[in-house]
Amino acid sequence: MVMQSRGAVEPLEVSGLVKRFGDLTAVNDVRLMVRAGECLGLLGPNGAGKSTLIRSIVGRVVPDGGRVAVFGSAAGSTEARMALGWVPQELAIYGRISCQENLGAFGRYYGLRGKDLKDAIAWCLKWAALEDRQGDVAKKLSGGMKRRLNMAAGMLHRPRVVLFDEPTVGVDPQSRNRIFEMIEGLRNEGAAIIYTTHYMEEAERLCDRIAIIDHGRIIAMGTKDELVNGAFGTRSQVLARFSGPEAEIGAWTERNGGRMADGTAEFTIEQAAEIARLLEDATKSGLELKDVSLRRPNLESMFLHLTGRELRD
Repeated sequence: MVMQSRGAVEPLEVSGLVKRFGDLTAVNDVRLMVRAGECLGLLGPNGAGKSTLIRSIVGRVVPDGGRVAVFGSAAGSTEARMALGWVPQELAIYGRISCQENLGAFGRYYGLRGKDLKDAIAWCLKWAALEDRQGDVAKKLSGGMKRRLNMAAGMLHRPRVVLFDEPTVGVDPQSRNRIFEMIEGLRNEGAAIIYTTHYMEEAERLCDRIAIIDHGRIIAMGTKDELVNGAFGTRSQVLARFSGPEAEIGAWTERNGGRMADGTAEFTIEQAAEIARLLEDATKSGLELKDVSLRRPNLESMFLHLTGRELRD
């Protein structure tokens, strides 16, 4: 079986990585490690440095400092390329040939021939649930099937370290669930995975640990519970919706140390008794309460707390 680590060497280690573009430092002293059988989520707002970091790992960008090691081999080396798979967000398949022919072409790029190529194609078609569509021309596939074919094309050499860059963009819920199953299958076989996404629910389902990158730096890393507890401790969130002019509601919320999100006023409190004070002040300010709820902070709350921005910003 492929996807086994060699000795004590971790599948992927990034040490002090730095990449500058003129006066812009896109990646600034990034350090992370991914273990075999682990999915590490890489989350960050647009422009935070995710793409530069990913391209540095796969050897497409030459860093100005630091090191990327894939099973101990430098990024861009033959050993690293053969151990690593990269599935970019952009579709990279040939529309006028069949699924099977697409995989055959990509397999030959990896140096596969004969029985090895045939076996690799068969595995990828099964993994991507495309066995019954293997003879179909790629351009006639649904968006979700094209996405799964694109993923399969990056897996023909059975890499042990895999980087998925927003693989569910533009797909329907059924295809999204199938993609989740594909990734979970790889992890169960021992692959080390980096997964970037703009959907918090995907990170919560798939990722064992999560790294938050902002302004080129990793500002937090850990499990979901570790990150939420580190940001909020034992505090809870109050979510309140009011009737009235949005500007007045927003100004009142800001005065009371909260923030507005999708028309809802959000506050972080230590004691449940603080809710009464907030609602009393809202009444005095002429705001009419529509509903209120109390909840524990979640991953999205933590992300906004650390970066000041929504994940999709």
